[in-house]
Amino acid sequence: MMQFTETLPAPPLHQSTKPCQNFTPMNPNQLQRTRHWPEFPAPNKALGTFGDANCMEQLLVRCANAIESNDATLSQQILWVLNNIAPSDGDSNQRLTCGFLRALVARAAKTGTFKMLTAALSNSSITIQTHKFSIIELASFVDLTPWHRFGFTAANAAILEAIEGHSTVHIVDLSLTHCMQIPTLIDAMAGKSEGPPLLKLTIAGATEDVPPMLDLSYDELGVKLVNFARSRNIILEFTVIPSSSSDGFASLIEHLKLQRLVHGTETNEALIINCHMMLHYIPEETPTIPFSFEDATPRALFLKQIRSLNPTLVVLADEDADFTSTNLITRLRSAFNYLWIPYDIVDTFLPKGSKQRQWYEADICWKIENVIAQEGSHRVERLEPRGRWVQRMRNTGFHGVAFGEDIVTEVKGMLDEHAAGWGLKKEEDDLVLTWKGHNVVFATAWVPT
Repeated sequence: MMQFTETLPAPPLHQSTKPCQNFTPMNPNQLQRTRHWPEFPAPNKALGTFGDANCMEQLLVRCANAIESNDATLSQQILWVLNNIAPSDGDSNQRLTCGFLRALVARAAKTGTFKMLTAALSNSSITIQTHKFSIIELASFVDLTPWHRFGFTAANAAILEAIEGHSTVHIVDLSLTHCMQIPTLIDAMAGKSEGPPLLKLTIAGATEDVPPMLDLSYDELGVKLVNFARSRNIILEFTVIPSSSSDGFASLIEHLKLQRLVHGTETNEALIINCHMMLHYIPEETPTIPFSFEDATPRALFLKQIRSLNPTLVVLADEDADFTSTNLITRLRSAFNYLWIPYDIVDTFLPKGSKQRQWYEADICWKIENVIAQEGSHRVERLEPRGRWVQRMRNTGFHGVAFGEDIVTEVKGMLDEHAAGWGLKKEEDDLVLTWKGHNVVFATAWVPT
């Protein structure tokens, strides 16, 4: 098993021995030979020089530029090439490119000018079919890789340290994975020598449907969590507050403020804000003024509201990429050079044709389409890199808490359960999960200044 005491230098994202050069658009007459788009001719040797990931990225960029300039002929020519070199059942780079091809088709169809592309949306190979998971399926799904388990492990260990000496623990769980982190935390609390505390769990009943989706209401989920906690001799109070990321979880913030006003801090209650891959759904775009002055953006305002609650600990884990730019090409390049990672990972642990692999890649395709095809309030996938979150947290009155060696050891032990290729590195006070040397997910811990 690979040792994770240090991270090797990252290799190039896409190693290429055949630069994509001198791409010449085809004669429009060639396209007329294809009667029923998108049933393009099968791949052939003449297109082999375009099969490299760097070339695919360049073709996607050219296609996006053509679509944005409303050049239907050029965009269809490039899409024809992409369709031939990027089958949906090909290697990881081909499947990645196919996901972007779907997204560009969807974006072009939204203009209403590309009738051939609009017709393609009804094709089964273009439509994205996301899956609604049962609890058992979702638990198995998040255990497949460290993608989520990394954040769970680091956060839970930090939370256990922060709640020492508190008789009541109130966790506000803003998590993309529908409380899948909580059972492990309950188990750890039940094993504490001083006995289990009263545990309050408040979650945002989000109105947006983003994958992974759960085939269960939050009320039903709450019943199962309460029963599980009872089996561990822990009293759990479960509360769902209907709240939306689109307004910075305003309803949830008001509920928490009211609770603090009514109950105060006399009950020796630890307030934990656990943010797992959810805050990037609060609307945000690339700052147009110096970042240090951006104190009125939706994410900064949300964090200021959290700071006003004087929490015991805030844990923030998210994907380390930048999808906030208003420029389509910038977003496309950023997404292409980050989302190759899950496609590369999936080849190591799920067999071709398996249902879990279909579910996993459908969720990635949903993300790609949201980043590329959507704009305005419909574009909710707005990841930001670790550095920007760190600066924002500092600007809103928090300072970082370093993860101790015990936590690092626990995270490394978790990584040992997975395939070689995963790594762990420390950046300042934070932990960063890597795949083949490339940043994937970061975990940070914060307390009020």
